[in-house]
Amino acid sequence: MEIYDAKGKLVNSFSSKKDATYKRYDGGPPPAPKLDKKEGLNRFVWNMGHAIMPGVKDTYIEANYRGHRAIPGTYTIKLKVEDAVQETKVEIKEVPTYDIKPSQYEAFDVFMTETEANLTEMHTMVNTLFNAKNQLKKVLKKVKDESLKKEGKALLEELDAWDKDMVQRKSKAYDDVENFPNKFTAEYLFLINATNSSVPRVNQSSIDRRKELDTQWTGLRQRGKNVENVKIPAFNKKLWEAGIGAIQL
Repeated sequence: MEIYDAKGKLVNSFSSKKDATYKRYDGGPPPAPKLDKKEGLNRFVWNMGHAIMPGVKDTYIEANYRGHRAIPGTYTIKLKVEDAVQETKVEIKEVPTYDIKPSQYEAFDVFMTETEANLTEMHTMVNTLFNAKNQLKKVLKKVKDESLKKEGKALLEELDAWDKDMVQRKSKAYDDVENFPNKFTAEYLFLINATNSSVPRVNQSSIDRRKELDTQWTGLRQRGKNVENVKIPAFNKKLWEAGIGAIQL
């Protein structure tokens, strides 16, 4: 099932297949709702929300990973079963007691869509580079050349430092957030949660806070991309030349 807004943008999608990669852990995202495909009449309720954002495995963040509520408007729902497609349109109506202009609804949707996309990119990069870091640890045990090993250890330290700036891996349960300071992606997720009100309107405080965090993200993203796209490929080349193999991203 795919749900599109009036502009043709995909809002959310659901499947009857279980996500084989999903693993539950405290402080992580919930599983995506699953469509029932038993023979007969089935019922599925969309909570009018956008897609669930990804987490960082086994890292506790006291926050909500659910996407923001869809704004009032007309939506197209497509249900696909093998090659057959059934399509219908639905309307989400605004709450009549809310004093919100159409432009404010639109601004809310744009703001939330962008911040959720940023958080998704952050956690995807964190998971990718953490996996690379674990691979590098194993690879370094095979390296005999001292110069190559020294370079690998420096890369490992850089990966570790970036990871520690992004997430707090010491947090595993509720009380841990009182003992260990939250790191960058937790702060970004808190901004998303604070803005995602039942009254879909972006306040100036959220706009100001996002500017602060986006400035930090520019630097953190550049560091991560430099390691991912430049330093790891360069080190991989030396590993191949040494007949050891490579770090897979």
